[in-house]
Amino acid sequence: MTIRTGLDAGVEHLVTDDDTAAALGSGDLAVLATPRLLAWCEAATCAAVHGVLGPGETTVGSRVSLEHRAASAVGDRVAVRAEVTGVEGRRVAFVVRAVGPDGAVLAEGAVERVVVDAVRFLARLGPGTTPA
Repeated sequence: MTIRTGLDAGVEHLVTDDDTAAALGSGDLAVLATPRLLAWCEAATCAAVHGVLGPGETTVGSRVSLEHRAASAVGDRVAVRAEVTGVEGRRVAFVVRAVGPDGAVLAEGAVERVVVDAVRFLARLGPGTTPA
């Protein structure tokens, strides 16, 4: 199977103290940090294509645009969904959306990832790097 538009996946997380802006150093408040939300968006993009990558292939992030519209408190459940919207060669474009427990949109954006061979990609970094 190959990567195609329409592939999608979702992830759900409970906001903890470790996910806050105060904990991550991206602000002073005990609300969901944008960097953590972005990581969850990227996790959803990875999940969307995981089952269709070839042996030894993975994706790496190359571009992100995320509008974080509303705050989430510790204890809130956040659902993030990613959908493939375009494929051009090795580049894969996604739309991402995060919603809160009440269904309100917390964030929306676009993520681009590039399909790479994990071993060759890491070999460019030098000795001692191996795929996880």
